[in-house]
Amino acid sequence: MQYHSLGRTGLQVSEIGFGGAPAGLRNYLGVWEPENADAEQLIIEAIQKAFALGINYFDTAPAYGDGASERMFGRAIHPFRQQVAIATKSGFTKKEAVLRSAEASLERLQVETIDVLQLHGGWYSDEQAKEILGPGGALEGLQELRRQGLVRFIGFTTEGANGAASQLIASGEFDVVQCCYNLIYQHPYDPSRQAGLMFEAEARQMGIITMRSLTSGIFQQWFEMVFGADLLDLRGADHRPYRARLQEALLSFVLSNPLVDTALVGMRSAAEASDNAAICENLALRIDLDQLHERYVKR
Repeated sequence: MQYHSLGRTGLQVSEIGFGGAPAGLRNYLGVWEPENADAEQLIIEAIQKAFALGINYFDTAPAYGDGASERMFGRAIHPFRQQVAIATKSGFTKKEAVLRSAEASLERLQVETIDVLQLHGGWYSDEQAKEILGPGGALEGLQELRRQGLVRFIGFTTEGANGAASQLIASGEFDVVQCCYNLIYQHPYDPSRQAGLMFEAEARQMGIITMRSLTSGIFQQWFEMVFGADLLDLRGADHRPYRARLQEALLSFVLSNPLVDTALVGMRSAAEASDNAAICENLALRIDLDQLHERYVKR
């Protein structure tokens, strides 16, 4: 497992992180009941296996099953709490609501301090950004929690690479940003123009985390609908045939991005944790994104 510094936080995080949405959301990406005891045991085993394989960044949220994901994470991570970074979220734009949300998360996670607390955002409007950054806004709540020692670092998540998200980055107040980035959604990173949300965050020395790293299953569904398979026939550097699973190709694409500190992947079993860790070891599938985006032949 390779590790990167999470921006200016100084946290050394594994290049893939354990995403908590599939653990807590009912019927997300397939039939799933988070309140089932067997389901919880699967998640606990997956987390324990991930840790054993070197994954040390675990990301969850209260919204993932009304706290179900946080409770699972808390039970699973408790034995090795000091050796991992725990990130969760708050889906509010006002200070007092953020404070109450964090208090509940601390209890569910069974921790005294949250390593990274993020605002749980979608596609921010200019009004929301103004509310978050203004008097009595969510930023004040995050800062208060950090002053109290209940939170070490603060950030926000965003589905969209829009102007409001750029405003939050430009404030200089956030330590990390978690954004949607994958093979079919590349807007946060345009190497040919050196532009996009990731470049803005990098300029502020923010930690950069990706979500939807495997496209939330969308690319896989499209590929199977068109080609009726989930395998790619490739040729390696030695021109020998190589067969790669879509998951390998998709995750390796994201990990090829030099600005990504950790790519979140949802996992529901120890076997999935092993598969994802193994993909990290196969550096042959990494590519040069600058070369990929070249449009003209150099002479």
